[in-house]
Amino acid sequence: MEIEFYGAAREVTGSCHILRVNGKVVILDCGMFQGRRSESTAKNKTLPVAVAEIDAVVLSHAHIDHSGRLPYLVRKGYSKSIFATSATRDLCAVMLADSAHIQESDAKHLAKNHKEFVEPLYTMRDAVRTQDLMIGIPYNKTFDVVPGVRCTYIDAGHILGSASVLLDITEHGKTRRLVFSGDIGRPGLSIIRDPVVPEGADVVIMESTYGNRDHETVVDARAELATVVRDTAARGGRILIPSFAVGRTQELLYNLNGLSREGAIPPIPIYVDSPLATDTTTVFELHPEVFDHTEDLVNKAKNLFQFPQVHFTRSVEESKALNTAHGPMVIIAASGMVEAGRILHHLLQGAGDPKNTILFVGYQAEGTLGRRIEASPPTVRIYGDDIPLRAEVKIIDGYSAHADRAELTEWIDGVKATSPQLSNLFLVHGEADVQDVFKTALTAKGYMVECPEPRVKRMV
Repeated sequence: MEIEFYGAAREVTGSCHILRVNGKVVILDCGMFQGRRSESTAKNKTLPVAVAEIDAVVLSHAHIDHSGRLPYLVRKGYSKSIFATSATRDLCAVMLADSAHIQESDAKHLAKNHKEFVEPLYTMRDAVRTQDLMIGIPYNKTFDVVPGVRCTYIDAGHILGSASVLLDITEHGKTRRLVFSGDIGRPGLSIIRDPVVPEGADVVIMESTYGNRDHETVVDARAELATVVRDTAARGGRILIPSFAVGRTQELLYNLNGLSREGAIPPIPIYVDSPLATDTTTVFELHPEVFDHTEDLVNKAKNLFQFPQVHFTRSVEESKALNTAHGPMVIIAASGMVEAGRILHHLLQGAGDPKNTILFVGYQAEGTLGRRIEASPPTVRIYGDDIPLRAEVKIIDGYSAHADRAELTEWIDGVKATSPQLSNLFLVHGEADVQDVFKTALTAKGYMVECPEPRVKRMV
């Protein structure tokens, strides 16, 4: 078999790998590249392989950097199966439609204000057609992808429905197992179950986002969230949280619910200003079968994500009304990397107020506006205008849904413990300097590690 590393190779976004086996082509993920618009637009419009050659797509999870170009693939003529877990399929129904809507809306906004015009990568119609091709598969049920390739999804513990992909590949009468980790979660994350470690791997494609550092604990992150809310509320400010609509928003609501019940934060209003986050919260509520039922709040709370302080704002009018509202509040809005969505409008209004706090609770990829704001520059450019940055900037990395260095190492050591035949370990989904550090550490432990560049092909 041949693997071509196309996206998330020596970078974090754009997850996409091409498997060629028995004359068939299988795509693992088809994610959107995120970062500077001048660079990402061209990359997103370049398909990994001619559409006519693709026989199937296997999706690890619903995050846009893994699923976001599927409608573009369909727009260009793809009409075969897209496999995903059942929860991932349901999340993609709202996420890909929202992605299309944001692209169309941003294009109109820029054109209206005589800024640059960027044609949407795809439309709502393409997103709907994509959903028609998606096949939901339960965890731990083996299914045929193409002749000679059988797939099993196991829980990756990253977000609702996230999976590591086990591909049992038979060619020339011999069967070998390729494991694609997807994004590996952290033990102890709220709501969802811990990641399951794959067994019996011959080849592993493994994410490495945080391969050079360790996170603070989940418990510490929860305590720090309470401190940020209390301190900002005390000075009458707003806590503006750019948040991924899937996973991170629900985890924040879950923890804010618990903190509110404990009296650890003041009873200020909490606004989820994202139609996508509202819809994905509904999807979460439809899939309690994948929740972690060892958690007290999961078992005791009637509503995990809806409690008295929480308000879901769907319409544009409701969102705009927040700009004139008085008093301290929490506003959670997409996008998580501050590249699009309503968070941009809230930062346009609130970044210049020193009473406010901009709170990052997720990874900010190189080249994104979120990464630039993390550095607390004197100004930030939003919708073509330079805005003074006077708000306090805080970062809580304990909310990351990605495993850290120690957790990634524990995961691959667990794979190796049942896989003495493991021959190739490819690191993907990590920035180059991070991967180099992680590769050195793993090589010292005896692993045969490679960090493939984009478009590198390997026979394994």
